[in-house]
Amino acid sequence: QVQLVESGGGLVQAGGSLRLSCAAAGSISSINTMSWYRQAPGKQRELVAIITSSALTNYADSVKGRFTISRDNAKSTVYLQMNSLKSEDTAVYYCNVESPRSHYYWGRGTQVTVSS
Repeated sequence: QVQLVESGGGLVQAGGSLRLSCAAAGSISSINTMSWYRQAPGKQRELVAIITSSALTNYADSVKGRFTISRDNAKSTVYLQMNSLKSEDTAVYYCNVESPRSHYYWGRGTQVTVSS
């Protein structure tokens, strides 16, 4: 009964920006780490950014300095602000939420396409 709903994906020109959102709803009582992954066609899913319950963050080298992850605990929502987008950022972006006792939940993904 846990649902993660991503939004904010779309088509954008290189150098542009997008803001992804992921809202958690359902039976989740609390949320620990929240993260964003992405998967391009023919490639392995990779971690893009994470944010802990104490608001510590980490980023993949490929997006560091361009992307910012944040969270709103009151809304059970995690965001990914993506600036200076490049064609290599094109992928399906997935939200992941960790609840206590290492329970993980995935969203269905949102497509981000960056034109060159």
